Amino acid sequence: MLYDGECSLCMKEVRFLQGRDAAAGKIDFVDIAEPSYSPEDNAGITFQAAMERIHAILPDGTIVKDIEVFRRLYEAVGLGWVYAITKNKAVEDAGNAVYNVWAKYRTQITGREALDVILARHRAEQEGRTGSLCRDSDGNVTAACDLPGASSSSSSSSSSSSQ
Repeated sequence: MLYDGECSLCMKEVRFLQGRDAAAGKIDFVDIAEPSYSPEDNAGITFQAAMERIHAILPDGTIVKDIEVFRRLYEAVGLGWVYAITKNKAVEDAGNAVYNVWAKYRTQITGREALDVILARHRAEQEGRTGSLCRDSDGNVTAACDLPGASSSSSSSSSSSSQ
């Protein structure tokens, strides 16, 4: 499963699943916020795609997204009954509609910058344009200053970007 290690609520879910999976080791947890994250090692799933919605890669290389990821994760840790109802297409569609709203606004809901600002900062960092980022006195990125859609007044995030 790919997850955003800078999302506080996401991390609660990840820690819960890691605890349930500790003995079996069925789930490979990949933090997309880590500088070492590589799309090439993760079925080509880019940082942006992983930030926009949850993804998991099955052992056969199949990529699953959205509510199906949660259903499969919970099945893997012996709690399949929690998401079993989402096997019904209508319920899954409704769940995905709700999840899509959450995914779009989760960074702001959890006290971070808007997703588009985080993505713009990440692109700038990948392109070596660190001069376009606001930094505090310790050199930590605090906002995406002159990037599209960003303002220096929205500086409540941590020093790097992720899902």
